[in-house]
Amino acid sequence: MIRRAIAIGVLVILLIVIVLGFKSCRDNARKNSLRDYNREVATIVQDSDTQVSKPLFDLLTSNQNQSPVTLETQINQYRVVADQQAQRARDLDVPSQMTGAQRHLTTVLDFRAEALAVVADQIRAALGSARAAEDATNEIAGQMQKLLASDVVYSQRVAPLIKQELDDNDITGQTIASSKFLPNLGWLDPGTVATRIGGEGGGATQPLAPGPHGHGLTSVSVGDTTLQPQPAVNRLPAGSDTTFDVTFQNQGANDETNVKVTVRISGAGKPITVNKTVPQTKAGAEAQVQIPLGQSPPIGTPVTIKVTVDKVRGEQTTDNNTQSYTALFTR
Repeated sequence: MIRRAIAIGVLVILLIVIVLGFKSCRDNARKNSLRDYNREVATIVQDSDTQVSKPLFDLLTSNQNQSPVTLETQINQYRVVADQQAQRARDLDVPSQMTGAQRHLTTVLDFRAEALAVVADQIRAALGSARAAEDATNEIAGQMQKLLASDVVYSQRVAPLIKQELDDNDITGQTIASSKFLPNLGWLDPGTVATRIGGEGGGATQPLAPGPHGHGLTSVSVGDTTLQPQPAVNRLPAGSDTTFDVTFQNQGANDETNVKVTVRISGAGKPITVNKTVPQTKAGAEAQVQIPLGQSPPIGTPVTIKVTVDKVRGEQTTDNNTQSYTALFTR
């Protein structure tokens, strides 16, 4: 009887040892999988920063000896690498605790690859003629916002979620990798983009001429009616041929090129925006531009007409570039 009791006791102890050993192995396997995931994520995002971001922005800011076609080819090569990095992330062995971090990680890397594809597609136009360059440069600057978003998602979602899971599982001694793809916020501004890539989209291909730069809005008229600023109400004839005659003055000491003037009508239905670019203005002289509306304006409802002469590079005073008018179009 005593022998049987001893045997049973030994079996119970062995069973407990086996259960504890199994649990320990399972816990170690889980922790190792979390450590492995953290290390693999760190490798991918560090590769994204060093193999794509750094050479890409070095290329964009030192491209004077590169043809636009060559630039497009090189940027596309970086885009291929970014695509491969996004695929590497999708192929990771993801522990169940890291599904949230993984979802945001793939968004980060997809954002980067998608943005590079558009930059590659637009770079030739951005280095071309002024009008096409402006649109392409604006598009590139928009993609820089997507790159900034990728940095924000990584720092605010991916990294914190990985750290949270490591902490919850009592895993210490791990480094959570940081990632910053966009070098600085200047890339969000189309004018800065144009300056850095050497394009014409921001009017900044040459060093800034000394002396003051800028324009001031002088008058706006429709037909025989000169618009009076708010709070006056301007009564204007409506028609599909409505045209705004805008007069403004180059108030600087330098001639300016490719000056865009915009008319925007809002307050009744979908806003209407039209613009024209004046090829050149002479220092100290007035310039005129006619801007057809191209459609019938809202009739019988007060609207706001906002006329803006775009800021030029080096312009310090812009409070006289824009004027708003209240108008009522009637038949």
